[in-house]
Amino acid sequence: MGSGICGDALVRAANAMLAALGGDQVSLLLPATAMAGDAAAQLGLVDPGVQSVIITPVVSRNLPTGNLGPTRRIEFTLPASALTEQLPTLGLGSVEGLFAAVLGLVYDGDIFHVETVVTENFAGTAYFYVVTAVE
Repeated sequence: MGSGICGDALVRAANAMLAALGGDQVSLLLPATAMAGDAAAQLGLVDPGVQSVIITPVVSRNLPTGNLGPTRRIEFTLPASALTEQLPTLGLGSVEGLFAAVLGLVYDGDIFHVETVVTENFAGTAYFYVVTAVE
């Protein structure tokens, strides 16, 4: 009889922990996929805009910054389940593809640039994505 932790149970526990530790939310800014069919849009003269994907619960933590470089650096812990449930509606195949397409991250009304993304895995199951973003 095994005493291992099931992947689904780990994901539910991770979500509960994030909700208990803060439960903030962030919006991921992605390029809009719908484009007008006229000539100006075909030539790239029309701004296609962005779409916003809200991710919750999120825990944020301020990181120290030096005298040079970004004014703010924040580490966000995002639940893997909230990211993977967005993939089909966005037409993406992986969370890595999602972060490759992200233009920015909105937190507390400020736009941040995604600097790094680290996947936290246990027994082959991703349960957190730790995102470092700078302003």
